[in-house]
Amino acid sequence: MIFRQLFERDTSTYTYLLGDEATGEAVLIDPVRETQARDVQLIEELGLHLAYTLETHVHADHVTAASALRDQLGSRSVVSIDGGAPCADVLVGDGNTIRFGEHTLEVRQTPGHTDGCVTYVLDGGVMVFTGDALLIRGCGRTDFQHGDAHKLYRSVHNKIFTLPDACVVYPGHDYQGRTSSTVAEEKQFNPRLGGDQTEAGFVQLMEGLDLALPRHIQEAVPANLACGKVA
Repeated sequence: MIFRQLFERDTSTYTYLLGDEATGEAVLIDPVRETQARDVQLIEELGLHLAYTLETHVHADHVTAASALRDQLGSRSVVSIDGGAPCADVLVGDGNTIRFGEHTLEVRQTPGHTDGCVTYVLDGGVMVFTGDALLIRGCGRTDFQHGDAHKLYRSVHNKIFTLPDACVVYPGHDYQGRTSSTVAEEKQFNPRLGGDQTEAGFVQLMEGLDLALPRHIQEAVPANLACGKVA
């Protein structure tokens, strides 16, 4: 399989390109508007055909390139059935699968950061793409877009921490330059969700964060509810 982890510097967002070598079919997870040209160039250089763009959730910090990539490359956009984005070509929920060539991404609904968060599990647990539900040694906030700390705790423990310990975790962001982790590492070392952390303790922690809103939220959320089209 062809795999590339790509980075957008302004919002510290990771975009993931996965391609099947035999068929050339590919998917992009969490594409960003500002890096569309870079991603298209890479897809063309590698001789791939972009079949799908997949969102882990309706983002508040950047605008997706899903609609623009659909127009340019003919890809189909994938969003959670609970994401509130009827513009998507494919709405997915628990147990749905996205196939590209010989590979499969299983959808697991992991609400809590937002009510429409999903996690994508590659080929039974080789890799997992967690968006903002689970970050490396952290997690997404739960104070807007119908976030819920109780739901996030249960999502991570029931849908992600149940994957094989060796499953490689690829998050939606990292602000300290880290690129990946494993399920085993996060179960042991994640200070918010790992170790002996209880649901009550996690909820108390999240309620005390008092974070500023994302810089681009006023533009990003409405645009992403329209798959990246800006009014």
